Amino acid sequence: MKPERQVFGDGAELSQHTPMMRQYLGFKAQHPERLLFYRMGDFYELFFDDARKAARLLDITLTHRGESAGERIPMAGIPYHALDNYLARLIRLGESVVICEQVGDPAKSKGPVERAISRIVTPGTVTDEALLEERRDNLLAALCRLGGGYGFACLDLSSGRFTVQELPYFEAVLGEIGRLDPAELLFPEDFPLPAALASRKGLTRRPPWHFDPASARERILAQFGTHDLSAFGCEELPAAQAAAGALLDYVRETQRAALKHIQGLRLEQRDAAVSLDAATRRNLELDAHAAGRTEATLFGLLDRTATAMGSRLLRRWLHRPVRDRTELAARLQAVEELGERGKAASLHEVLREIGDVERIAARIALKSARPRDLSSLRQSLRVLPELRALLAGQETERLNGLCARLEDLPEIGDLLDGAIVEQPPVLIRLTPPKEVSAGHDR
Repeated sequence: MKPERQVFGDGAELSQHTPMMRQYLGFKAQHPERLLFYRMGDFYELFFDDARKAARLLDITLTHRGESAGERIPMAGIPYHALDNYLARLIRLGESVVICEQVGDPAKSKGPVERAISRIVTPGTVTDEALLEERRDNLLAALCRLGGGYGFACLDLSSGRFTVQELPYFEAVLGEIGRLDPAELLFPEDFPLPAALASRKGLTRRPPWHFDPASARERILAQFGTHDLSAFGCEELPAAQAAAGALLDYVRETQRAALKHIQGLRLEQRDAAVSLDAATRRNLELDAHAAGRTEATLFGLLDRTATAMGSRLLRRWLHRPVRDRTELAARLQAVEELGERGKAASLHEVLREIGDVERIAARIALKSARPRDLSSLRQSLRVLPELRALLAGQETERLNGLCARLEDLPEIGDLLDGAIVEQPPVLIRLTPPKEVSAGHDR
């Protein structure tokens, strides 16, 4: 029996391609559904179908350069320094991108320059500041069916907030997807996707075995270092565990890093909040307006928050109004006391000096923090004593609890003072050596 022919690129066998294109196609075979940005000197290049697709989506020039397997190679490229701008556009369109960097020295290469996959960027796993909306959560969700119900898990990788729930019928699933509006939705390849979801951007099919409840449970236990899931309230919820385990597996695959900032899992109970279907949300114009005017929505009217973290929290509260009267009373009492004591304006001014610590901490954990992230964290630590002083001596339990949780962290502040200049650059970027022997690569 003859071995199956391996066909790549525009239909040629792998052995017919040049050494450089064989290298490229080897990486592409590992990520067939994602756009591959292949670093060549000062540019990221795309080839074959990726080039055609990128040219259409990004409105960049499609060219042909060189030959491989006797055919001209379709190619499109972007300057390396403009990567974030193009990534942001692709992410908004629901596309996923693989970044392949040069890691070898062209002067010492006898063949194609050594390269390696450095990043995988998908709509639901974005953490870079330049690729995120400051005041909107960026969520990755996973959905599966088990028995007569559905497991649904949701993660904000940029903050580490991780939730699960089990839903009894598909209309409830649609309601949660409408509420959370995830940037990316994972589901099993054998799951018949209903028409109501088929038109969404950021749909990602995964092998069914990723949603196996037993192995998913083991992945969750390994993440949190626990013997069971009783502390998280989902010990007896296999469908929720299946979705959460599949989600964790996907994040580990794309991030290629320990997920130390994901430290807990919270079960969301449907009866703990007011249920709003898609039509109700649309008609109430909570944070979306038919004309696209955010300021004309309820969120636009209420959002006077000083930080991006507060803005995101307010949006979550509006989309999931809690039923717990004790919780509602605690919020109202805290706001009332701050107003009566005339501290609201002072708090607002101090909070404006605090950066997006939630997302900065996540980037530090994922080892993707940039100099200005650390500078912003340093500034946030500097104002903590003033913030704590404003909250001290309050009467409500909520404000006293917040005050007690604030720590100065002087050791971290001293470390940042000594390591980061007062006005650091946006990023530290190392430009790889140029490929001095193009003939070897082509």
